Amino acid sequence: MSKLQELRPEHISDIVQMALSDHVSFATIQAEYGIGEKDVKTLMRRTLKRGSYEAWRKRVRDFGDRREIYK
Repeated sequence: MSKLQELRPEHISDIVQMALSDHVSFATIQAEYGIGEKDVKTLMRRTLKRGSYEAWRKRVRDFGDRREIYK
């Protein structure tokens, strides 16, 4: 968690935008900012409204399930 606390506000904004994009993977976020999937989810939960967070999680989960089928 300390990695999240070290992030500057502008980086948090960038990470949220990247996570909301359907074209950016958790691996890309980790490579650029050094925080893993679990920390991104925690950050999103703290940053987004509850309904927005739940919709995002559903979209990420559904997209991940579809990717497994097409691999």
